[in-house]
Amino acid sequence: MQATATVLVYSDDADTREQVRLATGRRPAQDAPLVEFVECATPAAVLAELDRGGIDVCVLDGESVPMGGMGMCRQIKDEVFRCPPVLLLIGRPQDAWLATWSRADAAVTLPVDPVEFAGALAALLRRKALVA
Repeated sequence: MQATATVLVYSDDADTREQVRLATGRRPAQDAPLVEFVECATPAAVLAELDRGGIDVCVLDGESVPMGGMGMCRQIKDEVFRCPPVLLLIGRPQDAWLATWSRADAAVTLPVDPVEFAGALAALLRRKALVA
């Protein structure tokens, strides 16, 4: 597995981005790589970072404004060649079907539960390492 993974975090809410950073820590699991974050508060910034390349996993806030993470996920899955895996933050467990519609690779509820989030992120990083 690579030594460092780059995780893009999209949310218009700085507190949500901080929750993601704190839940991840230096690495989400003992067998996962160290994590570096790229934070984005706008859809345009997400697209620019993905165009630049080097993103291993995207964490998208389904509650973001003006474009929610579900719509952003669907767009990048359609438009970004070799789109990185997406972990979607959803407002309620009942929204899991929307995460499926958006083609997210995994979903966890807000507020971020550190154990659930770190487990989901580590699983996506492991899966990406197996594909690479």
